[in-house]
Amino acid sequence: MSQATMSGVINGVDVERLGQTVHAVQQNPSLGTSQFRAINRWISGGHNRSTIKGFYGAGQEDTTRTKPFVLDADEPQVLLGKDQGANPVEFVLHALAACLTTSLVYHAAARGIQIESIESKLEGDLDLQGFLGLSEQVRRGYKQIRANFTIKSDATPEQLESLTKFSPVYDIVSNPVPISIQINKN
Repeated sequence: MSQATMSGVINGVDVERLGQTVHAVQQNPSLGTSQFRAINRWISGGHNRSTIKGFYGAGQEDTTRTKPFVLDADEPQVLLGKDQGANPVEFVLHALAACLTTSLVYHAAARGIQIESIESKLEGDLDLQGFLGLSEQVRRGYKQIRANFTIKSDATPEQLESLTKFSPVYDIVSNPVPISIQINKN
C-alpha cells in the first residue's frame, strides 16, 4: 500500500489512520498476523448457522465486538433445502464481492483516488455432478467466477482493476489453501 502522507477521509477511509497502520506493520511485521474464526452448528437438512465474534489481529485478541455476527446457510428448495439463508457457494460470491470492493476502496484511498460509486455483479458456474459424486472429471466447486464492476471514478479501468488484486479472498479462491479437517466424536 502506498505511504503517501495524506489526511482526512477518502472513500470513507481515514487515510491518516490507514497510513499509520501500514507504517506500524512495516516496522513490526508480526502485527500483520491475523486469525479469523467461525463456529458453525448444523440445524437440519442443509440449514446450519455460523457465529463470528472473536478474532486475533494487530498483536492481540480483539475484544471490541460485544455481539456475534450470525449467518444462516441453507439450500434452495430445488436443492432439497428450506431456503433459510444463502447457500455456501453464494456466501463465497458475497465474500469475494465484498473483499474485492473493500480492497479496491482502501487501495484507491491510499493513492488519493476518489470513488463515487461501486456496484458489482458476480456469477459462478457450478456443475452438481461433482458434488453428487457422479463424475470424477467434474470439479466439485465453481469452474469459473465472473465479476463485473460498474465504478464511477476518475481513475482508469486498468488502475481500478489492479487495485482489486490485493483482495485476500481473491487470493483464497484463486490459489490452493491448505485445509486441515479434524473429526472429533462425542
